[in-house]
Amino acid sequence: MRDLLFRNLTSVDHRRKVLSCAEIIDNAGVRTIIRRHFIYTAREIKKPPAQADQPYLKVVKVRNNKSRIERFFCKMKGSIIASYDNRLFLIRFMHTLNINLFALPNGIMKYTADENI
Repeated sequence: MRDLLFRNLTSVDHRRKVLSCAEIIDNAGVRTIIRRHFIYTAREIKKPPAQADQPYLKVVKVRNNKSRIERFFCKMKGSIIASYDNRLFLIRFMHTLNINLFALPNGIMKYTADENI
């Protein structure tokens, strides 16, 4: 069984965009919850900055055999400069990926819509 939830949010002035996706998969006694978030902000600049922001990457993996849970988290931040109609824009972004796997107790094999993701 697979459940998907998508969100697409844009600010009123169109300078901030948030995309998110949650996916829940129950397969062979293992529940996998995958969450992805993509956040973008854009602003017009007059000239490129003298020093660009340094990219950022964080990766965390946790495995607990006793409670039969595994977790993977990845966060990436950065910025790019784009040109459009002879105007410069600084676009900052942050992407996150969060994956949780855990064993289901016997007899529980189905996700219900009331359950909080």
